[in-house]
Amino acid sequence: MSKKLTLGLFGFGVVGQGLYDIIKTKKLNLEIKRFAIKNPDKKRTLPLELFTTQADELLDDVEINTIVELIDDADAAFHIVSKALKNGKNVVSANKKMIATHLEELVDIQQAYGTSLLYEGAVCGSIPIIRNLEEYYDNELLHSVSGIFNGSSNYILSKIFNEHMDYDTALKQAQHLGFAETDPILDVGGFDAKFKLAIVASHAYGLYVKPEEILNIGIDQLSDYDIRFAREKNYKIKLVPTAKEIGNEKVILYVIPKFVNEKSILYSVENEYNGVVVQAAFADQQFFYGKGAGGHPTGSAVLSDIAALRYDYRYEYKKHLEATQLNHSNNHKITVYLRYNDESILEKLNFLKVSERHYAREFKYIIGDINLESLIANKDLLAADKGFVVEVP
Repeated sequence: MSKKLTLGLFGFGVVGQGLYDIIKTKKLNLEIKRFAIKNPDKKRTLPLELFTTQADELLDDVEINTIVELIDDADAAFHIVSKALKNGKNVVSANKKMIATHLEELVDIQQAYGTSLLYEGAVCGSIPIIRNLEEYYDNELLHSVSGIFNGSSNYILSKIFNEHMDYDTALKQAQHLGFAETDPILDVGGFDAKFKLAIVASHAYGLYVKPEEILNIGIDQLSDYDIRFAREKNYKIKLVPTAKEIGNEKVILYVIPKFVNEKSILYSVENEYNGVVVQAAFADQQFFYGKGAGGHPTGSAVLSDIAALRYDYRYEYKKHLEATQLNHSNNHKITVYLRYNDESILEKLNFLKVSERHYAREFKYIIGDINLESLIANKDLLAADKGFVVEVP
């Protein structure tokens, strides 16, 4: 039998409103007692007495047994979530940056205080990838987990390649629809996808990897030259996070734009949709597909976690508890297309092998093998050069 949940909800933005819309249509054994918000002057669709700007009014309320954290500020979110767990309250969060940055500490807090933190809504919107990694694949050897984890960047790339829209127009449209923030760098810079990848890797391989140790190259420097090159080769460009196990010894993690052709299952994942490809030793390849952006898709994942807490569900982190020889490593070779401006950058990047090169006044590129370590060490140099890097399949 399920227990009744009395919720304290932090944040009433796109996801918070989406969650509320879903809850009010359902007959569930739960109620929202109070909302904590940052801006008291913003117009709300609910009575003002339901809102407060004081976090402790929710965290110290003994009647509230479940906290739902849906704010943007990762530092504030960590304070809220950690205090709630220590106060004996279970928590549902959708803050991927906070979780990726503090996951090991949050796991320790849960174990010490006997509470539960669930965060399906933090990764890939409506796709239940965390629950599947925890339960379906708990005893499976995973070769790789990759895909499209960010609906905002995928929406922009879809508009560019399917409707010949320019980058700036596609970005503005994504912002207008609420898929991208006013400052979109977290999405288009690959940071959002990197945070999600760190969380996925933790449940897939039992590793705690700090986000700053993972390469992320986004689509913010995409140019008409890169788009033209892709079209000439019958490619689309997708922003693809990859977690891959190599030789039963190491796991490599990176986020980078990738050329995909019609043979790739990701080729037809368009607009704000996400797609996750799991390659396993025994289950072989499986594909998860669903909306990755928007209040209602993410709200549905948050509600799934809330509903699971009615039955005292917890992540077991089995792969962390098992003895494993796997370690995170950036010592791995990939093949990339690099459009560059300054010729001196090639010597610093130290390409291991060059298979194609084009040199012209307006457009220079090179295709070759390079180590992830080199890309990480020279990431600032690449950004200053305003070049563009794409993984070549």
